[in-house]
Amino acid sequence: MRPVMEWGYYPGCTLTQSASAYDRQVRALMERIGRPVAEIADWNCCGATSASKHDAFLATALPARNLGLAESQGFSRILVPCSGCYSREKAAQYRMFSEPDVAEAVNSKLSHKVTKKITVVSILEALDEALSDGSLNAAATKKLTGMKAAPYYGCLTRLADKAPFFDDNENPQVMERILSAMGIESVDFSAKTRCCGASAAVNDRDTAISLMSIIMAQAVERGANAIVVSCPMCHLNMDACQDEVGLLSGIQRRLPVYYITELLGLSAGLDPEILGLTEHFVSGLPLLSELGLP
Repeated sequence: MRPVMEWGYYPGCTLTQSASAYDRQVRALMERIGRPVAEIADWNCCGATSASKHDAFLATALPARNLGLAESQGFSRILVPCSGCYSREKAAQYRMFSEPDVAEAVNSKLSHKVTKKITVVSILEALDEALSDGSLNAAATKKLTGMKAAPYYGCLTRLADKAPFFDDNENPQVMERILSAMGIESVDFSAKTRCCGASAAVNDRDTAISLMSIIMAQAVERGANAIVVSCPMCHLNMDACQDEVGLLSGIQRRLPVYYITELLGLSAGLDPEILGLTEHFVSGLPLLSELGLP
């Protein structure tokens, strides 16, 4: 049997590669707030957003295999920090329990069947739960007063096909609640749910840069000195593409883009090396230095 408080952990492909800092942040922070995670053994790629465009069966079967593995390994809930992976796991679970023919077809190919509806949790949902029970405030004691953040949610955590979102889908507030607990002011930011272009940054660069420009322009207009995200694709795009965004839109400012787990880790006194504070395209160190951190 698994320890009651141990969560299954599905890092997905991105967190083992380009977003490895996010992986370290999540693991360390979850330990600090009393929710240790254990990686699901033998997990596979969820298919990301591309599988659903090419093969409807695989789009469900790939993430469903991870659900079956987690169930067979004794987890009652799994944490999925990547927004794309979270979307695919939630969508697969929805289909497996709402479409019996799909469940039968998929389970016929799986060594570990999906029979129980385990809880699939995003990082924002996990942190909101910790905020509600006091464990987040108990851990994150250093205030980051002076930071004025644009909380950027993006698409995929909110839009997992027909699977319901735990917060307000059109105007989510969970990041604002968490940032407030750290003494961070959130700007009123309607672009917070717009798409950043995601993987279109690879195959349709102009469209992606145009989408990012809308987000960046509003963050600057509202007086933000940082952008805060929970999605590795949003982080990569908004962090790496600011020079191109500036050329298109005329925006002169460059804003550091932080993972919300990165800031919580600072507030909780986690090792800056673990948090990857130097692993940014737009350095986040000058603003942190102004705030007396780390």
